[in-house]
Amino acid sequence: MAGVSTIDKLRDPSEKALGVMLLAPAFLLLALIVVYPIGKLIWNSFYDLRLSGGSGAKFVGLENYVLVFKDPDFWNAAKNTVLITLITVPGALVVGLGLAMLANLPFKRKWPVRLALLLPWALPLAFAGLIFAWFFHTEYGVVNDVMRRLGDSEPNMWLLRPNWAFAAICMTITWKTSSFMALILLAGLQMIPKSLYEAAEVDGASKWQQFWQITIPMLTPSIIVALIFRTITALQTFDIPYTMTKGGPGNSTETLAMLIHKTTIDYLDVGYGSTLAVCMFAISMCVTAFYLKRIGKNA
Repeated sequence: MAGVSTIDKLRDPSEKALGVMLLAPAFLLLALIVVYPIGKLIWNSFYDLRLSGGSGAKFVGLENYVLVFKDPDFWNAAKNTVLITLITVPGALVVGLGLAMLANLPFKRKWPVRLALLLPWALPLAFAGLIFAWFFHTEYGVVNDVMRRLGDSEPNMWLLRPNWAFAAICMTITWKTSSFMALILLAGLQMIPKSLYEAAEVDGASKWQQFWQITIPMLTPSIIVALIFRTITALQTFDIPYTMTKGGPGNSTETLAMLIHKTTIDYLDVGYGSTLAVCMFAISMCVTAFYLKRIGKNA
């Protein structure tokens, strides 16, 4: 009878059992592609695992983490990563908001404007880096050519000086990512009822007052979502600095992701590279938790 009862339960499951059965494949897939790699990464961070030495893995406990906090290369890469995040995320938000409001204007033909928003976002990151590396090239770059035509006789060595190279990378990242922010904000703008603006005009509110008292408050959830995605990707910045400067001059533009790549791929130090990756993952989780807490307050 017990066997019959089990078969009957499988044929006509309860809502709770049905939910578990439907979600089980998703949980298994999530565990396979997310939980296991992260767990393996954390596990490797406790070992001295060098593929170039020929010796096996040696358990070292927290020694790799102690080395990370004493490593000047880590602090330099972390500083560069944080600076890129603090500069490009607000920059992309401001530019993206302007582009979104422009695309939301009542054009007769909106598709050319929205296509212009899609193109930078669809362009591969490495390709964007190569294009702007050519733009900022000392000898035959477009930027120096324009400056020369405007009267500046001496070319600027954009990618050969630390501060100028960092500025060029930030400009490139801001241009590349502002279209992504604009697409998310454009969807939020289209959700704002036009009746709010009409009522505000009747009450005598100016366009500036409408922007601050209607557009920004109504757009805040979309802004936070855009900031979450953009901040996490900014903390993982790799492609554009790598293709433009490869971390140079010296290591003045090296990011945390580039340091992880160099340690793991070039030096074949999987244990220490995993420790660096765990640190970057922890930073990303802290930032995400901050944004999610902010969303909860707004809700």
